[in-house]
Amino acid sequence: MAPNITTSPTGVLFENDIETVVAPSVEKKNDNAKPREKYRRKLVWRNIILFVYLHLAAVYGAYLMLASAKILTAVFATLLYIAGGFGVTAGAHRLWAHRAYKAKWPLRVILMIFNTLAFQNHIYEWARDHRVHHKYSETDADPHNATRGFFFSHVGWLLVRKHPDVKEKGKTLDMSDLDADPVVMFQKKYYLIIMPILCFILPTVIPVYLWGETWKNAWFVVAMFRYTFTLNITWLVNSAAHMWGNHPYDRFINPAENVSVAVFALGEGWHNYHHVFPWDYKTAELGNYHTNMTTALIDFFSRIGWAYDLKTVPMSMVKRRVERTGDGSHEIWGWGDKDMSREDMDEAQVINKKSK
Repeated sequence: MAPNITTSPTGVLFENDIETVVAPSVEKKNDNAKPREKYRRKLVWRNIILFVYLHLAAVYGAYLMLASAKILTAVFATLLYIAGGFGVTAGAHRLWAHRAYKAKWPLRVILMIFNTLAFQNHIYEWARDHRVHHKYSETDADPHNATRGFFFSHVGWLLVRKHPDVKEKGKTLDMSDLDADPVVMFQKKYYLIIMPILCFILPTVIPVYLWGETWKNAWFVVAMFRYTFTLNITWLVNSAAHMWGNHPYDRFINPAENVSVAVFALGEGWHNYHHVFPWDYKTAELGNYHTNMTTALIDFFSRIGWAYDLKTVPMSMVKRRVERTGDGSHEIWGWGDKDMSREDMDEAQVINKKSK
């Protein structure tokens, strides 16, 4: 979660000391506290059975998509994957978890619907767990602590009971901004009703009645394969992007720049940058649309006035961080140009941020 920072009238961050973003929290020992019971992993068999079925059904769905499904069905599944992905990346992640930009109610409603389509828990719970992940990254309080291995950070964390530290630290977070958001609270209240309709029922019914697809193909391709594929792409941000890649901004943390994850996760793979500057709406230093479709979406809505107060990071701050803690893999293009002043570099970060 981003620190308490200020923005300029244009929405661009003033330079600030960002060490608090990545420095581990230090808690004083309480000598009088009772010794804690050793954590024991408890399997959640309901989740295990469901995920085994999902993945078997997804494999069958992938086969049917190639063998018998109509082309329109495959296109429809792809579009739903992108829409659900945006509900997670532009919605639950960048808008609600990090408050990296603001959105007017029509965009919030669209992103809430897309997020429900993705079925990765409601926005409130997703944002709470993600804020805990950033504040206590790679500790027992991190819901998908990558130091426990690839499988755990990818899917294993959903197959066992949460570590007590996750629940304990989660209760200390300020969630008042989401409590005050009627769109978030509406989804939370009616999630168990609208989620099955948007994620499973409509994606199955629409292909059958609109272009004569079979029930089998509609269920296994559009519902099962599309949903499971979306889940695994999101999980790769927690696993692969915390293990493999460069560390141009901070070599002392696990999150890395992983271009493969960035492409499939609609721009969420530039993870070393994101954990150093979590409030940047791009979740990356650059807004290259071919590897960051979510940034393209937010920029589009900013142009029509539905997204505003987009937060970003001055280039001079990025440069100082790269030089101080980077692993040397950053391409510092432009920084050595004597004809480009520091003010020019900061001005290059100013984009359409005015409130409508």
